[in-house]
Amino acid sequence: MRGPASVGVKMDLKLFSISGTWVPNDAERRAAWELYVEMITRIAVVPMRDGIAREGLSSLYALFGEACTILRRYGPEVAEPKRGGRYNFGFLTVALLNFALRPLLSYWHPELQTWEAQRGPTQSVKAHEDAWPRIGELRAELERTRLALATYAAVLAEACGVPDLRHAIPDAAQQA
Repeated sequence: MRGPASVGVKMDLKLFSISGTWVPNDAERRAAWELYVEMITRIAVVPMRDGIAREGLSSLYALFGEACTILRRYGPEVAEPKRGGRYNFGFLTVALLNFALRPLLSYWHPELQTWEAQRGPTQSVKAHEDAWPRIGELRAELERTRLALATYAAVLAEACGVPDLRHAIPDAAQQA
C-alpha cells in the first residue's frame, strides 16, 4: 500500500490535543485502511440529525471493539516508537479510544440505559428517547466525538494515500 511519507496529525481529544507528524510503515497503512473503512461506514462520522442516539452509542461501541481487533491483528509493528517523537498508528488509535470514545461510552451508555428502562410498552423508542431531559447533552457529546472521529478518519485516509471517501456521503464532508 502506498501513501505519503508523512502525515500531519492534529486532533483535539477533549482532555488533550495531539499535534505532530506520523510516518506510517506498511503495517500501519494496512491497519489504517481497515480502521478507516470501519469508521466511514458507520454512523460514527456522519451527522446524526434526528436519528436514535442509542444507535449512535451502539455504533461507537462496535467501532471500539473493531479498533481493538485491528490493533491486536497488526501487533507491535503498528506501535513501534518513532524517531523524533513522531506518532504511530497504535498511539493515535489508543488515544482516540481512551480519550474520545471511552469517556463517552462509559458515562452515557448507563445513563441512557436507565432512561430506556422506563419506557412504556406503547411508547416508541424514538419518542421516549426524545422525551429524555438529557437527550440534548448526549447529542452534543455524540457530535463532539463525531468531530474527533472525522478528524482521525481524514488522517487515516491521507496515510493510506486515498481521497477522503466521506465526501461520498452527502453533507458529511461539510459537517466535518
